[in-house]
Amino acid sequence: MQNFRNYYEILGITPEASSEEIKKAYRRLARKYHPDMNPGDKAAENRFKDIGEAYEVLSDPNKRGQYDDFSRFWNKKGFKRKTAKAVSFRNSIYNNGNSRNVAKEEDFSQFGDFNNFVEQLLGRRAARSTTVSGRYSNRFSSSETFRPGNTKTTYTVSPRPNRKDIEARLTLPLEKAYEGGRERIRLEDGRSLEVELPAGMIEGQRVRLKGQGIAGGDLFLKITVEPHPFFNLEESDIVCQLPITPAEAVLGEPIEVPTLDGTVKMNIPAGVRSGQRLRLAGKGYLTATGKRGDQLLEIQITVPQNPSPQVKELYKKLQEIEAFNPRLDLPV
Repeated sequence: MQNFRNYYEILGITPEASSEEIKKAYRRLARKYHPDMNPGDKAAENRFKDIGEAYEVLSDPNKRGQYDDFSRFWNKKGFKRKTAKAVSFRNSIYNNGNSRNVAKEEDFSQFGDFNNFVEQLLGRRAARSTTVSGRYSNRFSSSETFRPGNTKTTYTVSPRPNRKDIEARLTLPLEKAYEGGRERIRLEDGRSLEVELPAGMIEGQRVRLKGQGIAGGDLFLKITVEPHPFFNLEESDIVCQLPITPAEAVLGEPIEVPTLDGTVKMNIPAGVRSGQRLRLAGKGYLTATGKRGDQLLEIQITVPQNPSPQVKELYKKLQEIEAFNPRLDLPV
């Protein structure tokens, strides 16, 4: 079969495969044969192109239907005859989410080989040598004078494919979402892009990459921010639990506190209570206007789990001289 490529075999699926099965097979093979994963391997590069072509056809219900009908036509006896033969195929037309099939006559015999069929199916510009006798077909155009029986090269120029915006998810650590900057991402279609991300991204935000969609459309990255083990976002404020020792709580001490900008020193007031919130102004998350929220530190007074004998002795002495009773004013 001249030039024929079995797209189902290329993707390793059956002709009955669902659209989801087609997508899964494409993703797996695209990652395996992507040029970035196989530098200098020409065979892998060609396989990657075949995989992309197969997915472009089979992922589109209309193109897939034409491909299936053309395959059946090609398998018929006498498919190489020059006499025109109309073959009926079905186009899937979608209307308000409901699909219906419409029969349409197509003259598959006009295609000299499989490549010509694919060029037109995918909207590419292809040169064709066509012998025309009798009536001139209006499928071809030329500014030259036409005489019946001449062999001439004509061109079919398909309309430019419609632009299409696409969306992809990008999951980032909180620190990266806060800082922004350059990031290399790999898309499901196998492409690898280096993008400049803005600072202060939030959950659900969409970042537009102009011209990186289909046929010149845009790519939108939908941002997901990973939960952080210490910092928790509350709008533009960052809330975190700060453990301190009983001595630090009683005496008040300058201690080091982690922030998104690094470690800073903070004075703990003497007599601070567990659960009390302290504020670091301007150390929160970026707002849409470029300003900063605050960092709120929820105090957690923590006792040692395995104190040394010396520490235990000191606590015993403290207990002997301490007059403070936190249960004295219980409302019972």
